[in-house]
Amino acid sequence: MKKVSLAFFLALAASALLSACGTARLVHSDVTSFSRWTPAPPAPGAAYRFERLPSQQQPDAQQTQLEAIAQTALAKVGLQHNPPVAGFSVQIGASNQPIYRAGWGYDAYPYGGSSVFIGSGGGSIGFGFGFPMGGLEPPIYKRDVSIVIRELRSNTVVYETRASGDGPWQDSLPVLGAMFDSALLGFPTPPPGPRRVSIEIPR
Repeated sequence: MKKVSLAFFLALAASALLSACGTARLVHSDVTSFSRWTPAPPAPGAAYRFERLPSQQQPDAQQTQLEAIAQTALAKVGLQHNPPVAGFSVQIGASNQPIYRAGWGYDAYPYGGSSVFIGSGGGSIGFGFGFPMGGLEPPIYKRDVSIVIRELRSNTVVYETRASGDGPWQDSLPVLGAMFDSALLGFPTPPPGPRRVSIEIPR
């Protein structure tokens, strides 16, 4: 019987680790949606424009990038971003909050404030967060997204949806995209009550 070397086991373990790193990951979101279409839901291709709150009016690359992510998700459910002929307005929001966990226990606590945070890897865009000193595990990121659709002619909110979740990934762009997709699942007539939606994205 041949003796299997330690190097062989190490190579096998490294191969398994690389394979795991290349697999997809699931973004889990808790979604709640409400609809009140009058007189009827929009036809495919219905036009909308983005509406910004006063706090979102200042020149802000974060909000522009967030709207680009939401625009992709809205296109998947048949809505077209076309401000000159818009029949609807869309107001979006997102928040990100890292939860730091002490390495010697199981308690988690937020550090810093909640903010819109968009980024990918080391080139992230967003408000900075301070890192507390001490033995802390890598943070878990708690994220929320929201979409409110208003019918412009009647100035009535006709659709509202929210998605929330948490995970260890720092690359906010693909995670937020998946959360907007989750929030719009079932559009324009979503199922009643809260639900859990899982969407697969590349690792």
